[in-house]
Amino acid sequence: THTLGRSPTVADISVHLGVTEEEVLEGLEGARAYNATSLSTPISADGTTELGDTLGGEDHEFELAETRVALGPALAMLDDREQKILTLRFYGNLTQSQIADQVGISQMHVSRLLTKALTKLRTHLAGDTI
Repeated sequence: THTLGRSPTVADISVHLGVTEEEVLEGLEGARAYNATSLSTPISADGTTELGDTLGGEDHEFELAETRVALGPALAMLDDREQKILTLRFYGNLTQSQIADQVGISQMHVSRLLTKALTKLRTHLAGDTI
């Protein structure tokens, strides 16, 4: 602008830089990408939805999915009786007394085995996350 005394044309810029006019146009279009838009900018016809409303948030389900994947190998390391007791308790939704009747042991022993199995699972899962 200073040299020409006017705003340069695309052709002027391409000659000065030694690039094609198409490359100049691409550069000018890319420069427009740096214009910021407020997240409070309305984007719906009625003005009730703002640009910021369309942004995603942290999805806590990913962590849950990772834990479920890690749980399979952790469950496999338990013995058959521990696996059966955990299955009856958390998938069958049975009480400790009902589990004791099915497995043929006391309710107190079911309680101890549940605590032991859950401790093993926690230890195994904590080791996977380190």
